[in-house]
Amino acid sequence: MSRQTARASSTLVTIAIGALCAPPSWTLAQPVDPGVRHATTDGGPPIALPGLTADEMAFFQDGLNRFEAIETVSVGSSPNTGLGPRFNSDQCSSCHAYPFVGGASPASNPQIAVATAQGATNTIPWFVVANGPVREARFVQSNGVADGSVHNLFVISGRSDAGSCAITQPDFLPAGNGLTGQGGNPNIVFRIPTPLLGEGLIENINDSAILANMAADAPVKASLGVSGHPNVSASSGSANVGGSANLSGNDATITRFGWKAQNKSLLMFAGEAYNVEMGISNQLFPQERDETPNCQGGNPTPNDTLNFSASPNTAVLSDIEGFADFIRMLAPPAPAPATAATQNGAVQFKNVGCSLCHTPSFTTGAAIASGSATSPSVALSSQAVNLFSDLLVHHMGSGLADGITQGSAGPDEFRTAPLWGAGERIYFLHDGRTSNIVQAVEDHASSGSEANQIIQKFNALPEQDQQDLIDFLRSL
Repeated sequence: MSRQTARASSTLVTIAIGALCAPPSWTLAQPVDPGVRHATTDGGPPIALPGLTADEMAFFQDGLNRFEAIETVSVGSSPNTGLGPRFNSDQCSSCHAYPFVGGASPASNPQIAVATAQGATNTIPWFVVANGPVREARFVQSNGVADGSVHNLFVISGRSDAGSCAITQPDFLPAGNGLTGQGGNPNIVFRIPTPLLGEGLIENINDSAILANMAADAPVKASLGVSGHPNVSASSGSANVGGSANLSGNDATITRFGWKAQNKSLLMFAGEAYNVEMGISNQLFPQERDETPNCQGGNPTPNDTLNFSASPNTAVLSDIEGFADFIRMLAPPAPAPATAATQNGAVQFKNVGCSLCHTPSFTTGAAIASGSATSPSVALSSQAVNLFSDLLVHHMGSGLADGITQGSAGPDEFRTAPLWGAGERIYFLHDGRTSNIVQAVEDHASSGSEANQIIQKFNALPEQDQQDLIDFLRSL
């Protein structure tokens, strides 16, 4: 044989041997992420729930205005004061921006500009890059003791409205891959913003519905390694960590917001974010996270309160109440029209077991109060919630573990991420390590993950069925 023919034959033999030795789930062709799905509504304005009353719409718009307001440090420089001393951004809508206000991370990271706004002297951390997601950083340990809390990226030092404040940023080195956030300081883990669209519907799913869904298909779940019923101690609000709900330590009801389902309500979610992400204390979190005396901007604490009016017996809502109203009334993402491919993808999604955790739909309670405690909100009551999540926490294995425990959600446990809107999402997984939805699916498999057998079943599908399933996800 000629050298070229011999080389070609050798290559064919190598491929054939490789195919024989590969695991059964290995395929020559992999599905392709079709990319971010664009809709006519991308860019906004935010879409309110259908059926809102005129009063509900007024509160929705008021909350939106507050959500978009840029926060400053000192009294007198802006109606929105109290930023810092440590913060991750200066505006709610900078983190929740795509495909419109209330969504998730935009394509262009706003934290780059925020770092040096008004003369601030911050250094941009290695994991904050222009074409990467908005990130917050948590330390697994501090001084050899378990930590888990957010360590803010930026400080107000040097800003024209910060006076003589002179505190320093945390040390985030050594650096890794800035886009994926992987390979750097092993003590630092990341979270990206969760989309807020449709969260008011999620807030109003009854606990009994979540628990009934958890109990459903128990033999099938057990056969695939998906954890089942919670072992709940009502007196302490604790639960076992094997795929059980994360429960409020106050009343033992199911918490459902955040990457580890750590927050109970949208008001709690808003109050925590205002304090943790922007450093603005409020009536749910009254103390400053950094109490350095000359770094308070002259503001009383809490910075955000119910505002008593000059008129007798009247008051204006606090910002966190405004935020919660806006989020509560945001419409859920709208899926793309179904095609033959996405319809088949939906069937495969169920067949391989994805829907055992990514539950397609719930229904809100029958009589949900909004602005009135006596007249149920039509927009929130008895509404379908097509979220594709069971709102429970599950073991996701060593590959996704972040080493952080929140409530009853352990170091490798995360809430089943709602998939509605996945088609218009740019970054995936809790730390935004990938923009490729195929990679996000494959990353569900690692040692100790409840999804291992399901990913094996996905990988064993014929190539076209795999692709249809991926196209289905991007249609949501």
